[in-house]
Amino acid sequence: MENITYIALSRQAALERQMDVVANNMANANTPAYKAEDMMFREYLVKTRSSDRILGNKLSFVQDVGEVRNNAVGPLTKTDNPLDIALPQEGYFQIETDAGMRYTRAGHFRLDDGGMLVNSQGYAVMDKSDQPIVFAPNEKNITIAQDGTVSTDLGRIGQLKVVDFTSDQDLRKAGDGLYETSQDPTVIDRPTMVQGMMEDSNVQPVTEMTKMISVLREYEANQKIMEADNDRRIKAMQVLSGAQSAA
Repeated sequence: MENITYIALSRQAALERQMDVVANNMANANTPAYKAEDMMFREYLVKTRSSDRILGNKLSFVQDVGEVRNNAVGPLTKTDNPLDIALPQEGYFQIETDAGMRYTRAGHFRLDDGGMLVNSQGYAVMDKSDQPIVFAPNEKNITIAQDGTVSTDLGRIGQLKVVDFTSDQDLRKAGDGLYETSQDPTVIDRPTMVQGMMEDSNVQPVTEMTKMISVLREYEANQKIMEADNDRRIKAMQVLSGAQSAA
C-alpha cells in the first residue's frame, strides 16, 4: 500500500473510535449525572526518506490521544424524593466501596436495612468525618439543607461530604456512575445542594446525532479516497504492463 492509503486508514481508525464514543453518549442520554465525552486528536508526523532534505516532507497521520469529558452540570429534575440530592455546582459525593473510596455526582440515595444512607448500589455515603450516615428506626422527616446538613425530627445527624479535585479530567470511570482517582480530594467547606432533585445527563442528543452524521460522512469520504487511489494504482500497473509488452 502507498502513503495515501496508510494516512486514510489512520483517520478511519480514529473515526471508528470516535463513533464508539458518540454511541456511548447516546446510550447514556438518560443516565443520571452522566457526563458527555469526546475524542481528542493530534497530528502524528512520520519521517520519510525525503524528510531530512531541505524540501522534504513528513507524513502526517491522525492519532487519537484520549477522551475528554464535558464536566458541565446537567439539567436538574425535581423528584420530591427527600433522599435525592443534586449538586448544582462543582463537587462530588464521596462513597465508600469494597474497593476503596469512590466519587460520584449521582445523588440518588436510599436507606438500607440498617438505616444507613447508601447510593443506588448499596455503598455508604460519607459525611465530613468520613463516617457513614445512619438513622435510627424512630427518626422521621429527613431534611438535607443547602450546605449538606442532614437532620430529622430528632435533630442534626451529620453533614454530607462534598469534594473536588485539581483536575476533573484525571478521574477514571469505575462503573455505575462512580469515579476513582489517585488525586487527594479537597473538601468543599460550603457546598451547595438541592434536596428532592436529581442531576440529569448533560448529553445533548441532537448534538450527538449531528456528530454521528459528520463522522459517518467523513469515514465515507476517506473510503472514497482509498478507492480512488487503488483505481489509480491499477491503471498505472495496466499502463506499465502494456508498455513493457509493446517493448
